[in-house]
Amino acid sequence: MALPSILKDRLRLPVVAAPLFIISHPPLVIAQCKAGVVGSFPALNARPEAQLDEWLAEITETLAAHDAANPDRPSAPFAVNQIVHRSNQRLEHDLRMCVKYKVPIVISSLGAVPEVNDAIHSYGGIVLHDVINNRHAHSAIKKGADGLIAVAAGAGGHAGPLSPFALVQEIREWFDGPLLLSGSIATGDAVLAAQAMGADMAYIGTPFIATPEARAIDAYKDMIVESTAKDIVYSNFFTGIPGNYLKPSIAKAGMDPDNLPQADASKMDFDGAATGAKAWRDIWGAGQGIGAVKEVAPVGQFVDRLEREYRAAKARICA
Repeated sequence: MALPSILKDRLRLPVVAAPLFIISHPPLVIAQCKAGVVGSFPALNARPEAQLDEWLAEITETLAAHDAANPDRPSAPFAVNQIVHRSNQRLEHDLRMCVKYKVPIVISSLGAVPEVNDAIHSYGGIVLHDVINNRHAHSAIKKGADGLIAVAAGAGGHAGPLSPFALVQEIREWFDGPLLLSGSIATGDAVLAAQAMGADMAYIGTPFIATPEARAIDAYKDMIVESTAKDIVYSNFFTGIPGNYLKPSIAKAGMDPDNLPQADASKMDFDGAATGAKAWRDIWGAGQGIGAVKEVAPVGQFVDRLEREYRAAKARICA
C-alpha cells in the first residue's frame, strides 16, 4: 500500500521527529518542519491546557507564512502526540484543539481508542499509533489507526524490548500500511536501514534534544553529546513503564543506575512520587544511538547531515 501523500509529498527525508515530553515546543517543531521532516510535540507539553490553542495557532500560522514565501520549498506537516491512557484528563480538550486546527497527523500513545481516530478522520487527518509488540499493533489497526510506529529496543524514553528486525518483520507479515520504526536511529545510514527492513519511515527523537531549538537545559544536551550506548539503562522504575534513560542523570539524582528496583507496572508514576525524582525533568531519557550525536547543532544542520548520510548510504549500497 502506498504511503498517504501527507507522509511523502513535502518531506525532504522519510523522517518523523518524535514528540519529546517537556522538550518539544513550537520553536523546535517549526524548525523541524522547515528543515523538511515531520515535526511533532506532545499536547501535554502545553501547560496550562489553554496554551495548546496558542501553540497550534503559532505553528500553523508560522508554517503557512513560510510556505507562502517559499513555494518551491514548502514545510513538512506537523504532528501532535495524544496520550490516550485514562489518566490523561485533558484528552477531550486537547482532541478538540486538534480538530479546530485540523492537525495533519496525530500520534496516539498508551492506548488505542476508536473515538480519537474518528475525530481526526473527520477532517481528513491521519493517526499513527505507537506500539512495542505485534499484539498492540493488531489492536491499534482494528480500532482505526491509519499507521503504526514500531518502538523497538534502544529507543529513547519509553521503549519496547524487541529487536527492530523481529518487530518490523512480524508486523509486515499482515500489515501493508504506513509503518515507522523507532530505536537508535541517529544517522542517515540508519534511516535507510529502517527502510531496508520494511519500514516506510524513521522515527527519530534523541538527536533533536541536542539542538538549540529544543526546550532542554544545557546540561541535558551536553550529557547526550558526551555519552554513548553504554551510558543508557533500561528500567521501569521511574514511571512503571520500561524506558531508556541516561545513567549519569540517575546517578546525579542520588541513585545507583546499575541497581534499580522494579516498579509496580500497574501504577504509572510520572510525578516522581515513588522515587523523589521526576522522569524527563530529573531523569533524562535518551536512546542507544546517542554515540552518533557529537555536538549541539541546529535542527537544520542535523537534517542536512542526515540527508548527506542517507544519500551516501544509498549510493554505497547501489554500487
